Amino acid sequence: MKLLAAPRSPLAPASHPARRMRIVATGMLVAMALLFVLARATVHLHPAIGFVQAFAEAAMVGGLADWFAVTALFRHPLGLPIPHTAIIPRNKDRIGDTLAIFLRDNFLTPAVVARRMRHMDVAAAAGRFLASPSGGDGRLREGASRLIADILEALDQERLGGMVKGAIGQRLRAINIAPLAGQAIEAAMRDGRHGPVMDGIIHWADRTLEANEHLIRQMVHERAGKVLRWTGLDENLADAILSGLRKLLAEMAQDAGHPLRLKAEEGMAKLAFDLQFDLDMQAKVAGVRDEILDNPAMQRWIDGLWEQARAGLLRAVRDPGRAMAGRLGEALRALGATLQQEARLRLVINRFARRAAVGATASYGDAIVRLVSDTVRGWDAGTVTTRLEHAVGRDLQYIRINGTLVGGLVGLAIHAIDTLL
Repeated sequence: MKLLAAPRSPLAPASHPARRMRIVATGMLVAMALLFVLARATVHLHPAIGFVQAFAEAAMVGGLADWFAVTALFRHPLGLPIPHTAIIPRNKDRIGDTLAIFLRDNFLTPAVVARRMRHMDVAAAAGRFLASPSGGDGRLREGASRLIADILEALDQERLGGMVKGAIGQRLRAINIAPLAGQAIEAAMRDGRHGPVMDGIIHWADRTLEANEHLIRQMVHERAGKVLRWTGLDENLADAILSGLRKLLAEMAQDAGHPLRLKAEEGMAKLAFDLQFDLDMQAKVAGVRDEILDNPAMQRWIDGLWEQARAGLLRAVRDPGRAMAGRLGEALRALGATLQQEARLRLVINRFARRAAVGATASYGDAIVRLVSDTVRGWDAGTVTTRLEHAVGRDLQYIRINGTLVGGLVGLAIHAIDTLL
């Protein structure tokens, strides 16, 4: 499966300059051939035509040699299986491995990332962007946004999404939830913020009792004796039970010092303690956490979370100004101004960004390198050839043009020296 699947449309505009330069280079070669034929036919008319013939002949040789060299990089010249031609298609796997090794050695090692990040002020750059998302170099910003959007669209969502979701799952599994929950419950009880929770539980119990009143009456009726049912006392008994339960719940809701309510708070305090210090309780909570993470519904939720994040990021990079509109934009602009003004905050954020980048490189650098190598290996020879030609084709045609001109000048110089001698 391919990681990169760049669409054809972004490549099409880049192909026009290369095609134009190929026409120019080929036109010069044809022109030199015609000039050589004409000069050879008229060389007897004037000695100076010999210089023209020498220039055209050498230019034609230089142009042909460079045409052969450039063409041999991508395919067999004239379709002939000449040895050591079609170099790039034959070595695409080695190119992918070399590119992956280059990325690993120069970009994706913790030491390299730490060294490069040490001189980067990530917080200041983020602050400038947030404070003025539409400012700065417009062409550079537009080009960077288009590049990021193209990369996000080109990445294979199944493999990249799998990496992101796998990382999220690993991070969630690494969190020991039980002590955090215990500390949260303990802090809430200490500050008296557990009262609304208790009130909510009591109100929920009251609503549940009302919704299931018929079940309680049915249970009393089935378990009552024949005499009670014959006399109708089972209905009176059910009414008494329901009335007593409602009265108990009302008293618990109104009296914060009710014995049952205090008993429930003691249970909450014990739960908070066990969550923090009882290893068996922590193991049970971890088991529940893992079951939730393994649940297909949870996996679908994480899938949706990744897709929403990717779509939001695409919208943001395509239209930064629109993404920064509204109250969210105002808050982000305020954050950007704060980042530009507070040196200590920038220092903390830069340190965090550096540690995060180094940690991500250590954890996922090898995976990224393998993805790059596997991606290039997954491309067919035609894809590799087309993409590299689109990337460097224009410069390669300049090599042909320069070879034609330099060859002609060298031939002219050699003819001049031969004439003088």
